[in-house]
Amino acid sequence: MSETRRIAARSRSFRPFQPAWGLGNGHAMTILGSLRPRDFSQLARVDRTVRREFATEPGTRVVAYHHTHATQLATQLATQLATQLAAPRTRPLVVIVHGLEGSADSGYARGTAIKAYAAGFNVLRYNVRNCGGTDALTPTLYHSGLTVDLHHVLRELIDGDGVAELFIVGFSMGGNQSLKLAGELGETAPRELKGVCAISPPIDLASCSEAIREPRNWIYERRFVRSLARRMREKDRLFPGRYDLGPLDQIRHLWDWDDHFQPYNGFRNAREYYAQASSISYLPAIRVPTLIIHAADDPFIPLEPFRDERLTSNPMIDLLVTAQGGHVAFCGARQADEDRAWAENRAVEFFRRLTEDGR
Repeated sequence: MSETRRIAARSRSFRPFQPAWGLGNGHAMTILGSLRPRDFSQLARVDRTVRREFATEPGTRVVAYHHTHATQLATQLATQLATQLAAPRTRPLVVIVHGLEGSADSGYARGTAIKAYAAGFNVLRYNVRNCGGTDALTPTLYHSGLTVDLHHVLRELIDGDGVAELFIVGFSMGGNQSLKLAGELGETAPRELKGVCAISPPIDLASCSEAIREPRNWIYERRFVRSLARRMREKDRLFPGRYDLGPLDQIRHLWDWDDHFQPYNGFRNAREYYAQASSISYLPAIRVPTLIIHAADDPFIPLEPFRDERLTSNPMIDLLVTAQGGHVAFCGARQADEDRAWAENRAVEFFRRLTEDGR
């Protein structure tokens, strides 16, 4: 079977998504599904967790949390020597990239980390620039198409750590960044990058910015705008006078936010930012197995861009669309063999199958 057909077969064989009772509506799923109580205590019991800083652009560092399995020694009987098995540097690694105004501590990041670790992977929970309390580590801002830091992190993991198998899973904004990164790498993608998964990615930022300003989505937009405003006040405290905060209290929509603040990231306005930072134009160049998971009832990421030929014509990309699931939440009906976080489970399953195919 060709690599292309194997990729498609993987997603078709995934168990279908069945929403938890009462969460059949996209808004209910997005809000209640993501707020449900979850137990992340298992992260405290991993063999080894290290806070790492990666220097990327001049004057900029990003922080990630690296979970590794302890070196395992198997002692054979009498005449056999102890043999080192599955050292941290040789285990496959999953890099988790969070969404807009999230962090490495977001519920989906921690939930995915637990699943990947339990499946035998080492894990890196990555904070996008400025996020997770790291504003002081750079005077600059992050944006939905920022990939320069990920490029640096990947090279350090491969060249410095000796990681031989590396996977990336991105949620929402992190999904857009992960797809854009894979497209930028194109034919030059390192052989160590074995697969990418994007969950609820805003591949067309302009359509998402238009959708989220609809009255029915006011609660999401207000939350993002308020969080971004708090971040800018913190940046102004740390780096006084670098940014014009004059219009801050009047901004109500993400489009207006991007019109004012994206010029600091080198874009003329929101429209140019959306055109250059959206991953949709990079999708044709992707040359690593890629799985995109999206829900048709996502409140503010329209389905139409996922029908674009730039996505559908690339045989390395498999698109898995569910009728329900909301934005990132995908809180499923109770199962005997896995928790309710259906999309997190599918991402780890996708990576596990890729490692098995490579053996």
